[in-house]
Amino acid sequence: MKSKNRSQILLINDMAGYGKVALSAMIPVFSHLKFETFNLPTALISNTLDYGRFDILDTTEYMENTLQVWNELSFSFDAICTGFIVSEKQASLVYEYCKEQRKAGTFIFVDPIMGDNGKRYNGITEQTIPYMKRLCSIADVIVPNITEACFLSGHAMQGTYSKYEIEEITKRLHELGAKALIITSANIDGKMFTVAKNSADEPSIFLPYEEIPVRFPGTGDIFMSMTVGHYLKFGNLLKSVETAMRQIERIIRANRNNTDKYKGIPIEQFGEEITDEKTENYTYLN
Repeated sequence: MKSKNRSQILLINDMAGYGKVALSAMIPVFSHLKFETFNLPTALISNTLDYGRFDILDTTEYMENTLQVWNELSFSFDAICTGFIVSEKQASLVYEYCKEQRKAGTFIFVDPIMGDNGKRYNGITEQTIPYMKRLCSIADVIVPNITEACFLSGHAMQGTYSKYEIEEITKRLHELGAKALIITSANIDGKMFTVAKNSADEPSIFLPYEEIPVRFPGTGDIFMSMTVGHYLKFGNLLKSVETAMRQIERIIRANRNNTDKYKGIPIEQFGEEITDEKTENYTYLN
C-alpha cells in the first residue's frame, strides 16, 4: 500500500466513561498523529471491566440512525477501524457499511475483539465467531491476538505454538479474505512474538519482544491505533508494526508503577512518544 495522505478516519468501537480503553484510548493516538478522527460508539460503558462492576448501554439503534443520516449527508472516510461489536445485528450493520465504503476506496482495519489468554471475554459467545469472520472477509488488515486468531482459524488453543502452526493459522486467516494481518501475543517455542504478514503470497515476519509483567486494559487499542496510524501515513506494514511495538513498550514501562492500573494508560500524556516514528533494528525469525 502506498501512502495517499488518508487523513479522515472513522473509529467504530465502544466508549468507556472512566478509563482509557477503546475509543477513549484510540482517539488521542490518532489525534496526536494528525488524523481527522470521527467515532461511532458500539456501546457506552460506565468504566473499564477490570473493576468488576459496570454498566453497558447497547447503541445499535443509535448506530442505525446515525449511519442513515451520514449516508443522506454523503459523509465518507479514508479509513475505518473497527473494534468491539456487541451483537450479530450490530456486526451486520458494520459489515454492510464497511463493505459499501470499501467500494469507494476506504481502507478497512478490523480488530476482531473476542478474547485473550485462551478464553473468551465475558459476554462473548460462540455465535460471535461467524460474524467476526464475515467482518474480517472485507478487511485490508486484521489485528487479532493469538487467542482471537485461533477462534477465527479454528486452530486448537495452545500455550505455545511452533512456527509451522503459526503459518497454518495465517493461511486460514487469509482464506477468510483478509489481505494483510498482524497477530499479537504469540508465544512461539517459549518466546513472545508479534507476527506480521503483508499478503497471502508473502512470508510471515516474526518480531520478538520482551513481555512486561504488568497488565493495563486498553494497551491493545493503543497498539492498534499506532499501527494503523503509521500504516496510513507510510504504507509499510512492517515498519508500522515495529514502530508501534517500540512505542507501546516504552509507554507501558513508563506506567508500570501506576497505582490504579484498571484505569488503563493516560495516553494523552505521551504525545511525543506517539509521534516518534524512528524504528530500531529488530532481529527477525525467518
